[in-house]
Amino acid sequence: MTPSRITWIGIAINVGLAAGKGAVGIVFRSQTLVADGLHSVSDLVTDSAVLVGLRVSAKPADSDHHYGHRRVTTLVTMFVGVALLVTASWIVYRAIATYRAPHVPVSAIVPFWVALCSIAPKELLYRFTRAVGVEVGNASLVANAWHHRTDAFTSMAAAVGLAGVAFGGPTWAFLDHLTAVVLSSFLVVAAVRFIHGSLSELIDAAPEASITRCIEDAISETRGVLGFHALRVRKVGGSLALDVHVQVDPQSTVVAGHDVASDVKKRVLACGCDVVEAVIHVEPAESHSDDIPK
Repeated sequence: MTPSRITWIGIAINVGLAAGKGAVGIVFRSQTLVADGLHSVSDLVTDSAVLVGLRVSAKPADSDHHYGHRRVTTLVTMFVGVALLVTASWIVYRAIATYRAPHVPVSAIVPFWVALCSIAPKELLYRFTRAVGVEVGNASLVANAWHHRTDAFTSMAAAVGLAGVAFGGPTWAFLDHLTAVVLSSFLVVAAVRFIHGSLSELIDAAPEASITRCIEDAISETRGVLGFHALRVRKVGGSLALDVHVQVDPQSTVVAGHDVASDVKKRVLACGCDVVEAVIHVEPAESHSDDIPK
């Protein structure tokens, strides 16, 4: 199964879950199920980001975008992250504001079963998406798989809260409000992660130290590389772009130096760190001028 196909399947499932849980939550006045449905919307964010990334990353640079179009994914993710944050705040406000309001005696049995039955499809979606991501070596797809699993966890929490309402009667109706607040915290975490990740990309933040070390190992282990410096790595559209100066034998021919650079590029692109762009500068080993950025 291709990355695009599994992502489209994820979108279809999340649209159905978000609409179904949202509608049932509104009809049965269950704030918990509404919050759970909105968390499914957050999965649509990552699905859409991955889908756009898969398409836009393959789009070549043009006269107006010399570095390509991967930043579009960053902007879309930030916008939806802000929307999710506003939505989560509204859910918390409503849950607290209506805590002491009289409750309409409606059954929570249906919302309970809807939440319970939504756990299995999200867990299966996690497993299939992760398998495809590992198979093709796409880190963003693997991360998206884990986001599917968080939705399964929130549905599990929603089912627990709704069970108290369904089987405990009006005395336990506060659980609906309490669980709505708890589930909204998942939305806040997801929203903050989207916003933080987007801001980090826009200011060219470096990836985690472990990823940088993995790239350094790939460079240093390349045959013909006597040393390297000025390695710079940044996040672009959920993936990584880098440039580095590698030092080769000063007696090497231009062709030999170019071959080393090509080998370095192949290794960093295949090192499993989701590097999609690498610019390799070649210089003789004894040269290390101060005007080169460290």
